[in-house]
Amino acid sequence: MCAAFLEEYCGSVFWNESYLEREDPDLPVCLEQTVLVWIPLGFLWLCAPWNLMSFCKRSQVNTKRRTKLYLCKQLVVFLLFLTAIGGLIVTLVEDFGPNSSAEKNSAVFYTNPVLFAVTWILLLLCQEGVRRKEKVVDSASLFLFWLLLVLCDIFPFQTLLREALRLGEVRDVPRFSLFYISFGLEVIALILSALADISPETKELVKKNPEAGATFLSRTTFNWFNGMVVKGYKKPLVQEDMWELNEVDSISYISQRFSHHMQLELGKARIRFHKKLKNKLIKNRSKSMETPSESNGLGKGVSQDVLMMEEKGKKEDENKQKKKKKEDTNYPNSWLVTTIYKTFKWLLIESAFFKLLQDLLAFASPQILKLMISFTQDKSSYAWEGYLYAVLLLVVALLQSLFLQQCLRRCFVLGMKVQTALMAAVYKKALVMSNDNRKESTVGETVNLMSADAQRFNDVTKFIHLLWSCPLQIIVSIVFLWLELGPSTLAGVAVMLLMVPVNGLLANQAKKIQQENMKSKDKRLKIMNEILNGIKTLKLFAWEPSFQTQVENIRGEELKVMRKFAYLTSFSTFISNCAPTLVSLATFAVFVAVSSDNILTAEKAFTSISLFNILRQPLSMLPMLIASIVQTTVSKKRLEKFLGGDDLESDIVCHDPSFNSAVSICDGSFAWEKDSEPLLKSVSLDIKPGRLVAVVGAVGSGKSSLLSALLGEMHRTKGFVNIQSSLAFVPQQAWIQSATLRDNILFGSPYEEQRFKDVLEACALGPDLKLLSAGDLTEIGEKGINLSGGQKQRVSLARAVYSQADIFLLDDPLSAVDSHVGKHLFDKVIGPDGLLKDKTRILVTHGVSFLPCVDEVVVLVNGRVSEVGSYQSLRASKGAFSEFLDAYGPEQSNQTSSEDGCHDKEDFISDSEDNQSDVPLADAVSLMLRRENSNRRSQRGNRSSFRLRKNSNLKSPENTKKAQRLIEKETVETGQVKFSVWFQYMQAMGWGYSFWVFFIYIIQNVAFICQNLWLSDWTNDAVEHFNQTYSPMKRDTRVGVFGALGMTQGLFVFLGTLLLTNAAVNASHVLHSKLLDNVLRVPMVFFDTTPLGRVLNRFAKDIFTIDEVIPQLFSSWIMYLLGILGTMVFLCLSTPLFIIVIIPLAAIYFFIQRFYIPTSRQLRRLESVSCSPIYSHFGETMSGLSVIRAYNHQERFMKHNEVTIDENLKTIYSRIMSNRWLAIRLQFLGNLVVFFAAVFAVISRNSIDSGLVGLSISYALNVTLTLNLVVSVTSQLETSIVAVERVSEYSELENEAPWVTQHRPSEKWPEVGSLQFVDYKVRYRPELDLVLKGISCDIGGTEKIGIVGRTGAGKSSLANCLFRIIEAAEGRILIDNVDISTIGLHDLRNRLTIIPQDPVLFSGTLRMNLDPFDKFSDEDLWRVLELSHLKDYVAGLKEGLQHEVAEGGENLSVGQRQLLCLARALLRKSRILILDEATAAVDLETDDLIQNTIRKEFSHCTVLTIAHRLHSIMDSSRVMVFDAGKIVEFDSPSNLMEKRGHFYSMAKDAGITDESKTTL
Repeated sequence: MCAAFLEEYCGSVFWNESYLEREDPDLPVCLEQTVLVWIPLGFLWLCAPWNLMSFCKRSQVNTKRRTKLYLCKQLVVFLLFLTAIGGLIVTLVEDFGPNSSAEKNSAVFYTNPVLFAVTWILLLLCQEGVRRKEKVVDSASLFLFWLLLVLCDIFPFQTLLREALRLGEVRDVPRFSLFYISFGLEVIALILSALADISPETKELVKKNPEAGATFLSRTTFNWFNGMVVKGYKKPLVQEDMWELNEVDSISYISQRFSHHMQLELGKARIRFHKKLKNKLIKNRSKSMETPSESNGLGKGVSQDVLMMEEKGKKEDENKQKKKKKEDTNYPNSWLVTTIYKTFKWLLIESAFFKLLQDLLAFASPQILKLMISFTQDKSSYAWEGYLYAVLLLVVALLQSLFLQQCLRRCFVLGMKVQTALMAAVYKKALVMSNDNRKESTVGETVNLMSADAQRFNDVTKFIHLLWSCPLQIIVSIVFLWLELGPSTLAGVAVMLLMVPVNGLLANQAKKIQQENMKSKDKRLKIMNEILNGIKTLKLFAWEPSFQTQVENIRGEELKVMRKFAYLTSFSTFISNCAPTLVSLATFAVFVAVSSDNILTAEKAFTSISLFNILRQPLSMLPMLIASIVQTTVSKKRLEKFLGGDDLESDIVCHDPSFNSAVSICDGSFAWEKDSEPLLKSVSLDIKPGRLVAVVGAVGSGKSSLLSALLGEMHRTKGFVNIQSSLAFVPQQAWIQSATLRDNILFGSPYEEQRFKDVLEACALGPDLKLLSAGDLTEIGEKGINLSGGQKQRVSLARAVYSQADIFLLDDPLSAVDSHVGKHLFDKVIGPDGLLKDKTRILVTHGVSFLPCVDEVVVLVNGRVSEVGSYQSLRASKGAFSEFLDAYGPEQSNQTSSEDGCHDKEDFISDSEDNQSDVPLADAVSLMLRRENSNRRSQRGNRSSFRLRKNSNLKSPENTKKAQRLIEKETVETGQVKFSVWFQYMQAMGWGYSFWVFFIYIIQNVAFICQNLWLSDWTNDAVEHFNQTYSPMKRDTRVGVFGALGMTQGLFVFLGTLLLTNAAVNASHVLHSKLLDNVLRVPMVFFDTTPLGRVLNRFAKDIFTIDEVIPQLFSSWIMYLLGILGTMVFLCLSTPLFIIVIIPLAAIYFFIQRFYIPTSRQLRRLESVSCSPIYSHFGETMSGLSVIRAYNHQERFMKHNEVTIDENLKTIYSRIMSNRWLAIRLQFLGNLVVFFAAVFAVISRNSIDSGLVGLSISYALNVTLTLNLVVSVTSQLETSIVAVERVSEYSELENEAPWVTQHRPSEKWPEVGSLQFVDYKVRYRPELDLVLKGISCDIGGTEKIGIVGRTGAGKSSLANCLFRIIEAAEGRILIDNVDISTIGLHDLRNRLTIIPQDPVLFSGTLRMNLDPFDKFSDEDLWRVLELSHLKDYVAGLKEGLQHEVAEGGENLSVGQRQLLCLARALLRKSRILILDEATAAVDLETDDLIQNTIRKEFSHCTVLTIAHRLHSIMDSSRVMVFDAGKIVEFDSPSNLMEKRGHFYSMAKDAGITDESKTTL
């Protein structure tokens, strides 16, 4: 019916089979005039509304200039319009002109020109519409229209031409000419539509981000990325080379949208949650009456040592209850996934659309292959059919590649966006989180939310479409297989399904082994962390061998587990390699066995194999996806709990400027947690503007909490707080950012030179700046690593002063500085004549000496204000205040300095100026929160405890430009990985192993090719036995050999993998041992200048890469590479013509790979480098939260976070694009391989049998994926092998002197204990100045020497020199006339003893901490514990000497730790003892115990005491006074006091005027 109408409409035949059944087929003219015209025009009419939309928008018209390209496009369309009118005129002239014949033209000659004319007018409008759109450079729909039109016009193009050639003349000249003119114009239009129409306004943008100016074609093929690849090939990329992000990919845009949806969803979830709670409450009303509410006695300020003595059992019960409580606590849940969906739904939908198209196209290839094979079998079919199938294979494959890459691009970008949205949300939340929430999660856990949990979401979102795509692929494959082989398909499917539980079991086992492995890894890293943190202690005590053995033992366990894992992997590789063989074997065997009529033909065999190949991927991917979704649900819960928690209440503190007092609290009670007992009870305070108020009280009376309450960090249970204006806050633990010194002080305020100078002067930072080479522009390391404790405190104070706030909250800023510095700060900054004299200052202090100078004193007792008044009035009233003075009085009866007030200060900061920590500084609030935990950690001894960088940090940058940065920047390797690194790895694996691995893999490949050749031979039986019976004997041979070859292949893979994994374990063992051995022998200066994280990273990340990543990649790489080579060899064997193509293809492939790998490798490196600032900035923010909130700088920090994340996003985005750039190019190459395999099969179809055709094409179809994998695995391998490079870099560091030399001292040395320094000079590093400048002195045996001097004078350097921690530059030290530089380090260090400033303990038993080599008996240990006053405590512990010490000794108080160090010293009984400010961090009682024991037990020894408090050395036989690296005075204390020199002035500063009073 329809055809008849069309034939009348055209006036010719619409369709006839005969057109195709000949050597040179063609389409009927009528079909070309109708269908082929309507397809492109219909497409344009459908897409037109989208392009015309910009006419409806009421924006200013013609803001963009008309470019030349735009005018050319419009001109071409106008000319086409003229050709359409021309066509209409020709028809009219023919029908109605003077020479018109009776036979009129058919309707099509009228309608087509009119149709075209209208379309060209529409097109002119569309192009104008596109021009008006903002930032649009071309139109995808218009490009596709031109492409369709040209493709459809090719048919009439060749029809007209062939007709003219056949007839030898052109029948209809006007129409012929018009058609070719318009065809030429269409081609021009197609080319123009593929160019970018960049207006001058967007040119700048395109320079920064070429994607913005990329056309449709460039976006589909990722051509816009060429610039980056070329740049990366020419030189290693750096962060500055990264392009700007598109607005929609930037963090501010993503985060804004995400938080908008999150608020809505979280709001709904909260409502649901409260409803649930209500219902629960109603149910549990009766129950809740019975159970009393728990309070956890937070911060009751009980002395630590007492708490320590409590039974452990009690704590365990508490922990159990807490855990239970935690599990019961609920939070608003099930909102995160919907938020993510709503934020990114368009990306999801787009990618799903592409994925669907790609999946459906995947099934077209096997069907075309089937047609192709039947074409080769049927010799009578025309050659053009074969070429048509070859072209179809190419087109399908190309479309599939394009769709897949677009889908993956969107999925990976989606993953990236989800991850960044979550990271930004976590950061934002952390800034406003309430303290109850902060107690729940440590900084580490929160960083984990940002890194690990967000990453999990990223991984799942990338592949989320597999959830529906896998089942779809499985169903469609099975349907097609059924059509091929009928019910015997089920046999193959059954084998596949059987594989699923087997794989599941293996995966489960693997998971168990992995967990075991992670435990060993954690154990090893924990101990490595302690070793690195306490490396100085290990060196001083010569304990390295003991710890090395411990690590080696754990590593041994780890390698055992790794071997187990290796065997398991080999087995699962064996299974997965046999799977395809088993599946096809089962299917074909059943198929052939079911009935003798079933003969395996080539089309059946190879179509099914292609389908089974499609089926393999979803079956293996689905379980993995489900497992990773399960993991992600854990992350989802953690994120929901964190992000759904309560925020800090913003209304705790009011800011009403109309009040006449600066700070007023009216009957306020404050608690750290909502439900706990208030810590501050009924506090009322009224502080007038401009007053200086001191807050005093015993430890734990709530002084710091009072400041936190004013900052709004505590829960207000009742009362009212008002603060008149802006605040500045100086916390007790100075918080320093890793930025320049200037930035730390400015803290976001503008720089004003004069004001800045005044502040530096007042805060006594002038002299320090002279020591820092770059002055105030010196980079300060993480946590202020290159500043001493006192310097950090002064910087923190300077920040407050510079901020020009009105109210200053100062939490004991004077405790961390030397006494004279404290006095200077009080006079110049805080006191009545200081810079802040007109401001309101609230000063928490222990320094009694400053109290007479303040306007008002507030006395706190147990969280209540007991008295308020002036110093004199309180002194007179004999209340709590005078008790306080009496308590701290005796120690400092007639002193006038702040120094000693610090004795009991929070029991964790010594007042030593250069007290140096390497610790994550928790901020004040976290400290308070942790106080509830009875074993409060000593803030300084937290982890590193050892004062690694005593005055080395002051000296290190001294006057040398070279040493401007204390911490050298970590090197980022660039360029290609050197061959020597591969060589090193192979060597570590063992050469024998390496050879056999390659050999076995090659044999496996040969087996693979043989198996397929056998199959193609088998399929030829179908031709031979056509219409004959098939002998069972032959059938069984076919099936048997096929199976046997498959199993052999699996077996060789098994052997290969087994050998390879064993070799890899070998390599891991060798590389780790070398690394550990060397790191323990590296001189101390290396640890002083290298962040521990960097060293630890070698043991953590790099060793992990060597253990797990490299072996896996290595085996995949060999398999894929040999697979490709096998395919190529086979293709050349089956169709020798293929050799012609293979050489150029291989060349292109190699070229692309070499181009891409440098870019990819560098992008990976940049990505990991740009990632660390995000986490370090986050960690820094977390530890400085109360400071950031006090200054109200949350916005600024959020902005900074966005900048760091954006930098990282740029690299991630570029890496995603680089992978897509490569993939699409390689897939095109693979598609060409398929195309040529098909074309050559057609060419040589008479000489080749159908089995080989099927085989070669199905091989070629498989190669596309493998090509891509080889390059990405090579790139990953190159990136990962860098780990070997990094590890070997640290295995080759220069060592310190040997531990033992031939020249060994006698067993009893030193007998006398005399010391002699002969013109001794020393410097920390070759490029630095001398620290000790020619010291000469003699110290007799059993002398007691005190060593004093200002910060940086070289006191501690002296101790370091005795132990040869730093080696002499000139001169020598003699101990009992033996030059210490001639003997081994361990011989020296074992004979000296030091009680260090920071007590370092290691996790392990108490016994191990005292005697790691098990040299002493238990009696000896108990004896020293008794002498060090710990016997009762240790005897009271359940496990006694086997009591486990926590990491860094956290479950002991600082005092107990110091006593343990004393016990260590007593155990060694050496003749020379060095005390390095050993009692700085302990309370008076412990100090007393230690001093007495030392006097008694070490009376026969030479004792050197490095003192920061003069009281401790007033009874020495002689005192050595250091200044600037020289001994300036050396005599008995009484003589020095009379001399009135350096020592006298120091004593005067410390308030010691009369020796007798201070003798202990």
